[in-house]
Amino acid sequence: MTSDKERNRLTARVQRYGRVGANVGGVVARIASRRLFGLDPDRDQDAAALATALGGLKGPIMKVAQLLATIPEALPAEYAAELGQLQSQAPPMGWPFVRRRMAAELGPDWESKFASFEHEAAASASLGQVHSARAHDGRFLAAKLQYPDMQSAVEADLKQLNVLFSIHRRMRPAIETSEMMQEIAARLREELDYALEASHMRLYGLIFAGEPLIRVPEVLPELSTKRLLTMNWLSGRRLLDYTGRPLKERNQIARAMFRAWWFPFSHYGVIHGDPHLGNYTVFEDGEGAAAGINLLDYGCMRSFAPKFIQGVVDLYRGLLTNDRALIVHAYETWGFGGLSNELIDILNIWASFIYGPMLDDRVRSIADEISPGMYGRREAFKVHQGLREKGPVKVPREFVFMDRAAIGLGGVFLHLNAELNFHRLFDDTIAGVDPADVARRQLEVFTAAGVPLPEGTS
Repeated sequence: MTSDKERNRLTARVQRYGRVGANVGGVVARIASRRLFGLDPDRDQDAAALATALGGLKGPIMKVAQLLATIPEALPAEYAAELGQLQSQAPPMGWPFVRRRMAAELGPDWESKFASFEHEAAASASLGQVHSARAHDGRFLAAKLQYPDMQSAVEADLKQLNVLFSIHRRMRPAIETSEMMQEIAARLREELDYALEASHMRLYGLIFAGEPLIRVPEVLPELSTKRLLTMNWLSGRRLLDYTGRPLKERNQIARAMFRAWWFPFSHYGVIHGDPHLGNYTVFEDGEGAAAGINLLDYGCMRSFAPKFIQGVVDLYRGLLTNDRALIVHAYETWGFGGLSNELIDILNIWASFIYGPMLDDRVRSIADEISPGMYGRREAFKVHQGLREKGPVKVPREFVFMDRAAIGLGGVFLHLNAELNFHRLFDDTIAGVDPADVARRQLEVFTAAGVPLPEGTS
């Protein structure tokens, strides 16, 4: 039976959605009316107003806003800057509520299934919170419990995201965003399914079995559901705790990060789509030095058909050898539409930035003496200007999280100030990569982990 407190929480959530929707609608109406009467919109002011309106949700859309801020022209710059500052954390659930939620997932005797279960959350995020626990065999555990009503929260946030894109369409967009919206909606809805996340965790456990640099949690299926994910606890410290360590240790972490991202993509066609600093911790060797990384979160994953991986390799090799035909073939393989020679030149600016460190056969930092605060800004400005003049360009679905993850990975290397030969690391990773081999591995390992094969895999 639903308690008064629970009914009040649900009522408050519904009222908040309604209030946010009304506030967003007001911003849209002001923009539309000014355009109707030929007035120049104050976009900075409108962006701040929209951020304030959406900030009332503090749910999944904040994660989306931060994602969109990494894609040039996905939203007007003013909107991306404002939304990128919003936090994705939701208020934590108190113990009485956690106890009821756990009973709903594991039954009324759920506490007997653990030797101990901490009342206070160890961490919180946009969709749920993590509690530390102990198994009857002595193992330390992490139990990730989803907040209530998150499906309705995600659907409400997606409606607000549609509003953002509708604003964008009124501002002479340089990017056609229809496929982006479909991709973001699909990934957000997937994040609600902890059973799928458990399968992705098993997939990465198979991929990195025996890998000394990378550790993956082990799922406890008997203590997991679609809304609860229980795994063994991997001890480690925050990655940011190592930014002042010697270069050798920082490079060790960076090598682990590079392999954790590029090896699964190149050999199995899967990426971790949310390389947020909170999704990794660092484990140490017996002498207290950084030894490798723990991969902790598998909610936002993206798998690709083998031909897309080949397109990434082709673009790299085309940029490396200045082979324009191969570059164009790569974009077409990805699914970019409406390309002209001018648009190809503009896309190459961004591609050269993303691939830049891997095209340079020497030891270097990711920014290479560019101020971290300016990293990528010059390229983003050029792309912004070029697409404004020569666009719009249709961005394929697969590109959205690929770009997001690559930018996020670069951000990790910036924080570490690592100095590596990224060209050699990438060349070694993609050596001998063949679409037929990728398809074979996908069939074998995805099936073993219980992960659906990506669309387009034959």
